[in-house]
Amino acid sequence: MTNIVTLGCRLNIAESEAIRTMVGDRAVTVVNSCAVTNEAVANTTRAIRRLRRLHPDAELVVTGCAANIEPDRYRAMPEVDRVVPNIGKLDPAHWGAVDTPPSPAKRATFTNFARAFVEVQNGCDHRCTFCAIPFGRGPSRSLPAGGVIEQIRQFVDAGHREIVLTGVDLTSYGHDLPGQPTLGQLVGRILLHVPALPRLRLSSLDGIEIDDRLFALLTQEARVMPHVHLSLQAGDDMILKRMKRRHSRAQSVALVERLKAARPAIAIGADLIAGFPTEDDAAFANTLALLDDCDVVHPHIFSFSPRTGTPAARMPQVAPALVKQRATRLREAAQSRRAAWLRSLIGTRQSILVERPGDRGHAENFAEVKSASNPIAARTGQIAPVQITDATENALTGTFA
Repeated sequence: MTNIVTLGCRLNIAESEAIRTMVGDRAVTVVNSCAVTNEAVANTTRAIRRLRRLHPDAELVVTGCAANIEPDRYRAMPEVDRVVPNIGKLDPAHWGAVDTPPSPAKRATFTNFARAFVEVQNGCDHRCTFCAIPFGRGPSRSLPAGGVIEQIRQFVDAGHREIVLTGVDLTSYGHDLPGQPTLGQLVGRILLHVPALPRLRLSSLDGIEIDDRLFALLTQEARVMPHVHLSLQAGDDMILKRMKRRHSRAQSVALVERLKAARPAIAIGADLIAGFPTEDDAAFANTLALLDDCDVVHPHIFSFSPRTGTPAARMPQVAPALVKQRATRLREAAQSRRAAWLRSLIGTRQSILVERPGDRGHAENFAEVKSASNPIAARTGQIAPVQITDATENALTGTFA
């Protein structure tokens, strides 16, 4: 029996499903690791030890970014049988599968998901001073549109009603391909050539690279979900410069204002880091205020974690207790905004993709919706209207309309 534990990003989710298909029914345990923070690395180590206790006779293989950055560390662990580098994790030869790679649609079945995650880009050419991911993923690489479209078409034929495009630096898509197509052009081709696809969602975007074509699709195309997750990281210009980000605070605010003006229902998500080196009270206040200024309702808040080998690890550090305190304040403020947004949706009708076990799903704006009525298993994997009757701090409640 195959056991796969996936840590980190949606790209890892997509790759884990591909690994599951290649491993088949063999007794293999896989940890698909993450290295975005020190805590993610610690979680990888804990997962390895836990899985070895649970599955003492299975082969235990570690892959992913943490294993790619520090392979010797994991090879030295007595629980680990093999380490597979990121560059080879989708090579069937590493998993005892047939020599020829499977077709794209057979790489990942997503039997446990109502949506399917499709990798269109990997790696990153930028060097944000806090980030170790380029060491784990390598340079930016894009998949040709034809293969992406064929994979999506087969997922839709298999019954998936929502596709999520994933990548390490998704908005850099295409610069390495002939003709240098953009992400907006890829999205347009997907919508044109897969007319049966009802819902297309994009994972994290770098706002500075949202061009006019992509902006138009995000705000005018009903099949592109009204949910934009932005890699903001901070709300202070000096901190952004020290992070080596390519946008300013004003550019982030202006982008969100344009998005909301063009499509008022659009929901904004954001990654924000608390306690980046040199962050003083004023800089933190600017990041805290960005939650309101950018109308963030899907927050991902991180405590700064110095990663060995990155420039930020050599900068003057904020005291760990203060980092923790600021992260808590950001999370509390973000949670309060999210709860208020969810309450504002009471009385509305939301179209949700019903997910397992059949009594919950996500609306187009990515709000989680739970059914107040009896679960209807037949609805799983379908898109259904739900009348929203209540809200908690984290989810909506409603009845199938």
